[in-house]
Amino acid sequence: MEELRNFAGALRVGGVIVYPLLLLAVLSTIVILEKAYVFVARARMPAGVLRSIGADGVAWATFEQTLAGVDPRNYFGRFCRVIVDHRKRPPWWIESRAADEASAIEQSLGRGLWILETTVTAAPLLGLLGTISGMIRAFRLFGTEGLVDPRGVTGGVAEALIATAVGLFIALVALFAFNWCSHRQARIMDDMEQLGTRLIDARRLEEHEGAS
Repeated sequence: MEELRNFAGALRVGGVIVYPLLLLAVLSTIVILEKAYVFVARARMPAGVLRSIGADGVAWATFEQTLAGVDPRNYFGRFCRVIVDHRKRPPWWIESRAADEASAIEQSLGRGLWILETTVTAAPLLGLLGTISGMIRAFRLFGTEGLVDPRGVTGGVAEALIATAVGLFIALVALFAFNWCSHRQARIMDDMEQLGTRLIDARRLEEHEGAS
């Protein structure tokens, strides 16, 4: 409890710049938690999906049964259902609809990442602004007769250092989170593309064998 009071007191010393920094921190935390939930709960490959796809084609009946047990909000399930629902149509039609669904999923996965990207840039700049503000406040206490209020100078320097430290810390957390989310998003989209390619190739193979 004492450490929390000391931390709050240090933030108050940081001046008015600390408030927009804290706002960026809160928004970034919300985005990070939301993305962590999405990646864990909605963006995992269902366990039985790949088992229904063999080297010789797709066991569509088994594949549909597997999809029936998948959470409708699961992105891989959504993507596969589009292909299954249109599998009687020509492969080019299936590919087009699958690409549309993949694009919608990619937009959903990337929603809110601009906040982290903005925080990476804005937080250090706000910290720098706080540094300048604190130093100006400190230098104003130097009069024509020299230093008037030593404690005021110390407070200005403390404001400058705290604003800088808070801005850099928030930016670093946002940077690591943004890179992690971007990497996970890219990995998910790659897995989805490979899955879609295998399903559509299986449909092309069936069409070719049926025409022979």
